[in-house]
Amino acid sequence: MSTNEHNNKTANRGSKFLKDIGVYAIGNIGSKIITFLMVPMYTHYIEKSDFGYYDLCFTWCLLLMPFVTLQLRDGAFRFLLDCDDSTRRQSIVTFVSRTMISTTVLSCIITAALALLTDIQYLGYALGMLLAMSFQEVYSQVFRGLGNNRAFVMVGILSALGIGAFSILFVVGLGWGIKGIFLANIIARVLALVLVEAKVRLVTRNTRWRIDFRETGREIVRYTLPLLPGSLCWWLTGSSDRLFISHFLGIGDNGVYAVAIRFTGIINTLAIIFYQAWQETAILQYHSPDRNRFFSRMFNSYIFLLVFILVGYIFLLKVNYGWLVAQSYGESLNYIYPLGLSAAIFAIAAFFDMGYQCAKDTKRTLPAIVLAAVVNVVLNFALIKPLGVYGVIVTQLVTYLVLVIYRWHDMKRYFTLKIDKRTVVPVVVILLCAIPFYFNPMKWLDIVLMLAVLAVIAWAAGKESRDLLLSKFIKSRAATK
Repeated sequence: MSTNEHNNKTANRGSKFLKDIGVYAIGNIGSKIITFLMVPMYTHYIEKSDFGYYDLCFTWCLLLMPFVTLQLRDGAFRFLLDCDDSTRRQSIVTFVSRTMISTTVLSCIITAALALLTDIQYLGYALGMLLAMSFQEVYSQVFRGLGNNRAFVMVGILSALGIGAFSILFVVGLGWGIKGIFLANIIARVLALVLVEAKVRLVTRNTRWRIDFRETGREIVRYTLPLLPGSLCWWLTGSSDRLFISHFLGIGDNGVYAVAIRFTGIINTLAIIFYQAWQETAILQYHSPDRNRFFSRMFNSYIFLLVFILVGYIFLLKVNYGWLVAQSYGESLNYIYPLGLSAAIFAIAAFFDMGYQCAKDTKRTLPAIVLAAVVNVVLNFALIKPLGVYGVIVTQLVTYLVLVIYRWHDMKRYFTLKIDKRTVVPVVVILLCAIPFYFNPMKWLDIVLMLAVLAVIAWAAGKESRDLLLSKFIKSRAATK
């Protein structure tokens, strides 16, 4: 291959990745902004204990969702993405639909039995939210796997708009409290999915109830089953913190912590946008002879992007926090910086996860996740009593660092990354920025420091990373208008 051919190929891959970034950014950022705007409203209309209980129910939904979906959100996308045969596509979608119906019926039976044996508050609403989230997750990935990223994005945007509108109606207008939040989530998610499917008819056209999907189903199950124990460990690693806080410190403290988590969710959204675009590009380019160079370029640029967004966001949030949340939730500001850093470390771990997906070697994800889960549980028990909420946050930071270190070594079987020496700049910057965040009381100085730090990061990133993350992105978006 000539130099020009190689450069053109690399440029095409970068262009596709940037276009994917644009599409996923529209959906994720749009929906996250709406969710972000709901937090101030919740803090003013919902008591800390009630919001803490809702967050606890949401946490349990995250735990149970992989078992309701059998991780078909990952399996459907992975098998549809590189599928060129229409019959096989139909067998995949049909298997997904049949499985979702079966698990829904089973979930309803189990919930009915629980209702007879126990007295769990809002159990029916929690089930409705669990099923709504499950169907949205799975069929959004079906849309994406079938090549319709716009449908995937529209589900996210319409769902977020619906949650916002129905929350205002039910919580503010009708005063239904956390029952209104449950109903807003259920109705909005289902309605968004129904409206998009009515428009694109991707599931309807590709579902054939009498088609033989047994062989396809077995392949998908072999891929997704190793992900189930992993999902449990992920939940222990990333979501069980709410249970520890609620049990040892109280529902009120969980409500305050939940607000901080909602705000730092913007960083998670960045990671999701990158992950979704990178997932598609990495899978399609995995067998490229220069994948190590391409993957290295993306990783180094990603580090700079993460730190740039993190610094800008947390300082802008600090400056405006006083009017964003009610005074009773003000303590949550103290948790923003370490939780944002934790989200950035987790985003790096997610980058390494791509090797397992590219090679369809999902069983190798388990050792690292199990190790991280064990570290998480042990440290939570050890630190939450002496350190309170900070014990949970320290645990999260250590857990994700362990995960990054393990995967850094394990992913070398799939691809090798060359780390640019300049990446030491964002690492040092993000550590030093903790000092002004916690000890500087002057808002104007926070803004000056933030602008100076962002300028340093942008300069240190170098022209190649700046072009990849900014210039080409702007051009690619302009070209699609």
